[in-house]
Amino acid sequence: MTYAYIRISTKQQSIDRQLSDIQKLDIPSKNIFIDKESGKDFNRKQYIKLKNKIKKDDLLVIKSIDRLGRNYQMIIDEWSYITRVVGADIKVIDMPLLDTRAHPENLVGKFISDIVLQILSFVAENERDNIKQRQAEGIKLAKEKGVHMGRPRFVKPHNFNQIVDLYKSKKISLNEAISTLNISKSTFYKYTS
Repeated sequence: MTYAYIRISTKQQSIDRQLSDIQKLDIPSKNIFIDKESGKDFNRKQYIKLKNKIKKDDLLVIKSIDRLGRNYQMIIDEWSYITRVVGADIKVIDMPLLDTRAHPENLVGKFISDIVLQILSFVAENERDNIKQRQAEGIKLAKEKGVHMGRPRFVKPHNFNQIVDLYKSKKISLNEAISTLNISKSTFYKYTS
């Protein structure tokens, strides 16, 4: 049986690119597992379902190694589990060298596949670390320049104090106050206490 796994990190991202390449391989849609979750670990609902289905001599297809995960050691461990413990094969579309079916009886082919996997997994994790470092440096520089990070600061409406006084003197209800000010209940309480 052939299965495919697709992962995107957020619900705003699109699965189209991965799905398009996988559909070219005529994998039935019931055998395609899709997660819209971070690759920080393997506790993903659809991935766990896939792992429970895959058996010896099955094939798992993924678009690229970073779709499996982004942690070097975890990718290596997962690859070993699927290929050695379960006895299934893995094919990475973007990297033809990462196809454990290529030379099933050829120890050199298996060895090359393992080396390429280790290099690519290391590169994927290293790139993730570099992105985090660049983000941290950018945030630090922005803060040093006085740029406000995060949510925009709340600016009280011009009639805020007047509406609060009317509310406190029980001339208007809470719902009337927040409706007039066009703010949430929590924001109203935060700035009236």
